[in-house]
Amino acid sequence: MGEGERFQLGTVGALTLSVISSVSIVICNKALMSSLHFIFATTLTSWHLLVTFCSLHLALKMRFFEHKPFEQKAVIGFGILNGISIGLLNLSLGFNSVGFYQMTKLAIIPCTVLLETLFLGKKFSKRIQFSLSILLLGVGIATVTDLQLNALGSCLSLLAVITTCVAQIMTNTIQKKFKVSSTQLLYQSCPYQAATLLISGPYLDKLLTDQNVFGFKYTTQVTVFIVLSCLISISVNFSTFLVIGKTSPVTYQVLGHLKTCLVLAFGYTLLQDPFSWRNIMGILLAMVGMILYSYYCNLENQQKAVEAAAQASQAREGESDPLINMEKGSGGVTDSVGHKSPVWSKDKD
Repeated sequence: MGEGERFQLGTVGALTLSVISSVSIVICNKALMSSLHFIFATTLTSWHLLVTFCSLHLALKMRFFEHKPFEQKAVIGFGILNGISIGLLNLSLGFNSVGFYQMTKLAIIPCTVLLETLFLGKKFSKRIQFSLSILLLGVGIATVTDLQLNALGSCLSLLAVITTCVAQIMTNTIQKKFKVSSTQLLYQSCPYQAATLLISGPYLDKLLTDQNVFGFKYTTQVTVFIVLSCLISISVNFSTFLVIGKTSPVTYQVLGHLKTCLVLAFGYTLLQDPFSWRNIMGILLAMVGMILYSYYCNLENQQKAVEAAAQASQAREGESDPLINMEKGSGGVTDSVGHKSPVWSKDKD
């Protein structure tokens, strides 16, 4: 199996793991919050990150991966920014209607595209932009209902979108810049993410729910679901960094909307949640957008691979072609008698 095939297999595995683990944790947390009334989302997320760090530390001691320290300022800044983005998303949900919160999540893709275009010089083809537009339209039709605006909620949503986009772009760029794996980055940033949310979580949850997380009655059933949620979160956090590192922040957001559609479909088929033809049409349209996005991404990746192979082949031919070597040699002689030597160059693109 070639390197390219192994990379594609790893990418498919990462995407599959992300979908399965994310849908599982949504179902678990829905039971925990809706049925058992444990509604402290930010504090729960801090426990997720703490358990993830402990599990990665155990894996490090068992030598499943190698610790690779890199620039400490980047790690601390990245970890705190990730924690802040999670807190802001929870605040956005608390101070806005569900419909406006869904619009906030939809805004992450165009914001990420804009930031990557302006600051990283990345180009998105018309076909990719078209497929993303169909995807966002479909998810919007399926999920956005009421749009109640308020100044505080809008400001929180704007900050949540910006911090989330920057954090996800950094997840990709840090892995490439410092040549660290997703596991190494997650292990080093987890303590700072967990600390940020462990400190702020109880206060944010108190603000949003008017209840104290430490005053909650922890029954055996609640405790079991919390432990299950924390265990699933290990896979969620790991697959998030893995997907963004192997693909891109935009692809990760596309995958996130696929999870949303799957959760909606699951709620309708198994939990008998209220559903309408608008939801069905939105999900189908979103699926079309996802299929087009996957197809165009694959097509463009194949074109880039062909172009890279052609350029490498031309370079090898240029090094081994005796006529070109003779031309270069004769150029040195003619230069000595004052004549301009023939110049050979390969065309690019």
